[in-house]
Amino acid sequence: MSQSFDFAHAPGHLIRRAQQIAVAVFAEHLAAFDVTPVQFAILNALMDAPGTDQVSLAARVAFDAATFGSVIGRLETKGWVRREASPQDRRRKLLWLTPKGKKAVIEMAPLVTQAQALILQPLQAQEQQQLVALLAKLVSAQSRG
Repeated sequence: MSQSFDFAHAPGHLIRRAQQIAVAVFAEHLAAFDVTPVQFAILNALMDAPGTDQVSLAARVAFDAATFGSVIGRLETKGWVRREASPQDRRRKLLWLTPKGKKAVIEMAPLVTQAQALILQPLQAQEQQQLVALLAKLVSAQSRG
């Protein structure tokens, strides 16, 4: 008689469930902006590095470059991002936040901070720090491999 796999304690399953919870909390807190975590990551990255090309930005936010253009298109439709061809290479698209996009990021940032705190709320302060450190270590090790 075979025993079924214990998904309740499987790291992959727990990470997937935690990600589902994180996305739901994010969506609830930022419902007024109709923005996804990936879209916010893109906007936030452009705040720090205006004029970044699409391929570099996709790598920076760890998002699939093949579907990145459609995400940028949605941000353009909202009037938050401006996309232009590079003067050196017309095939390369450079991205900037619009003034409306900068305003949106500034308004969203405190809500994102609140959402992140709520995600970690069941843990004690030391556990929160430990979880974030362990997740960062896991992601870093997998990114290099």
